[in-house]
Amino acid sequence: MNRKLTGLLCGVLLLTACDNAPPPQEDVVRPVRYIKLMPNGADETRIFSGVTKAALETDLSFKVAGLVTALNANVGDTVERGTIVARLEPTDFQVALKEAEAGLERAKAEKRNAEAAFERTRELYENRNAARSDLDTARAAFESAGAQLQATEQQLEKVRLQLSYTELKSPQACTIAVRRVETNQNVSAGQPIVRVNCGDCPEIRVDVPGVYIGRVVSGSDVEIAVAAMPNKRYSGVVTEVGVGTEQGRSIYPVVVQLQDGCNEIRSGMAADVTLSLAVPANEQAANRNALVVPLVAVGEDRDGNYVFVLEPADGEDRYTARRRAVIAGQPSAAGIPLEAGVNKGDLVATAGVRRLVDGQIVTLLEPSSL
Repeated sequence: MNRKLTGLLCGVLLLTACDNAPPPQEDVVRPVRYIKLMPNGADETRIFSGVTKAALETDLSFKVAGLVTALNANVGDTVERGTIVARLEPTDFQVALKEAEAGLERAKAEKRNAEAAFERTRELYENRNAARSDLDTARAAFESAGAQLQATEQQLEKVRLQLSYTELKSPQACTIAVRRVETNQNVSAGQPIVRVNCGDCPEIRVDVPGVYIGRVVSGSDVEIAVAAMPNKRYSGVVTEVGVGTEQGRSIYPVVVQLQDGCNEIRSGMAADVTLSLAVPANEQAANRNALVVPLVAVGEDRDGNYVFVLEPADGEDRYTARRRAVIAGQPSAAGIPLEAGVNKGDLVATAGVRRLVDGQIVTLLEPSSL
């Protein structure tokens, strides 16, 4: 009886142990960085990140202070060159204009009187009926009246300009990006009223490290990927290549002008620019056709040197890491040339090589730089 009970208990315990067995663990998909192998004598490509911006992006402001009485454009509106975007209360400037016009008429009358007095004094002097000092005094009064007339005319022109400044106009065909004030608000001279984005197509500015800037060629074609449109690629052209660093960092600005997608891409969107880097002028002839990889991409064990080549696997954005034996050349500052074992266009893992195993499933991070 005891033996039967003992056997029953053992069976129950075995069943319970089977029910509590740990679930099978899923394979860990490791993200890796990589490089696409290209001959050292061919142009390389590198990806740099930037932000789209309008060709002209600026704040519009009044040149005079006053009360905003009208804002004629809303955010997103397109305005043509010369369109009045906003107005200030013009009454004070209109009054000043009338005063300046009246002052001009007084100055003209004073000049006429001074001129007539000078002519009479000169006739008297010529007939010896006036002293030389009287003639000099009349001439001085006439010249002073002429100078006063010129000053009054300039004052009138100044007031007319100030009155024209109460209208804020678009400098060219632009889109209203931001409204910074509202109607019935007092503003000072130079205070931003609206921000406008102008130009037919946005541009992208990227920062390029000094090690690459000498290989960026103005006028070269580029490929652009915009984060907001992940399934599209756009073309562009390098329009500016910086010649000086900024903020003490070893980076140089490069400006790329978009060639298509102008109606889809807006200012402020994150974008990746694939630049084609020309071959350095001092490239050694011996390595011009070598497939060069970073030092960290090559592993070594008792069987020799090896790399992990990434091959497409089943599943979106997944690759299989395949260990491949290689023959490595002499290392240099540019990396290690691979003389055999890999081919042009292969994707080679450049980080975490010693943690990979043959056949492991991985995902790709952004390409690495040598």
